Amino acid sequence: MSLRTTTRPPAQRQARAVRLGPRSIAALALVSAVGVAGFGWPFLAPPTSRIGAHAQDAPWLFAGVLVLLVAVVAAAISESGLGPKAVAMLGVLAATGAALRPIGAGTAGIEPMFFLMVLSGRVLGPGFGFVLGSVTMFASALLTGGVGPWLPFQMLAMGWFAMGAGLLPGPDRLRGRAELVMLAGYGFLAAFAYGTVMNMAGWPFMSALASNVAFDQQAPVAANLARFVAYCLATSLGWDLGRAVVTVVLTLTLGPAVLRALRRATRRAAFETPVTFDAAEK
Repeated sequence: MSLRTTTRPPAQRQARAVRLGPRSIAALALVSAVGVAGFGWPFLAPPTSRIGAHAQDAPWLFAGVLVLLVAVVAAAISESGLGPKAVAMLGVLAATGAALRPIGAGTAGIEPMFFLMVLSGRVLGPGFGFVLGSVTMFASALLTGGVGPWLPFQMLAMGWFAMGAGLLPGPDRLRGRAELVMLAGYGFLAAFAYGTVMNMAGWPFMSALASNVAFDQQAPVAANLARFVAYCLATSLGWDLGRAVVTVVLTLTLGPAVLRALRRATRRAAFETPVTFDAAEK
């Protein structure tokens, strides 16, 4: 009797449409740092700071983040050599996400585009996810007429949202129900995180005299944090919960088919396969 041993073939490394290099990472870090300042300045600036005196100018000041976002996209494309196949996939997914966004607009946070951003970021990687999230939000704003000083904040937040899905563990090995549960859990938490950071973008511009949950530039950080939590509970909790539940339901139901389709398209596109040319016959 002979013993036959079988070895499991090593998992194939998942292809990435955009590989973040040093320049792209540096640009992304810069954009993120400016974005954190743009979102969180009420908690970063002390009460004695003169920043609060220019609170109404902040939306236009931080709208300059849009320029940096474009720079990140350009750096990622130029450094990674983003080919026509990846550009085509980016266009298709961004158009699909932009078309999904208005479906539930104004209805209890029913926003099906979020689950597509999670699955796309998971399959195509954090670099592609960041670009896709930003471009999708920009395209959807053009589609719905939602262009304004809040748009750069939405683009950055959605870029973070989709990029985070690409940073989840086990991109090459984790499959099946475990992967779906992980993606659904991430989508649930990220949907609340997206709503929270977008609240931070608009909350400081409420008049402190109009509400006891508005930002008060004279109050200490702890008091403003309590006001912000009350503001989120009173205004956006139901909307964020609806977005999170829809993301979980769509991920668990449609996720397997969408993941298979994205991975099949990625394999056929062969993003990382070098292009070679045969020598011409004489």
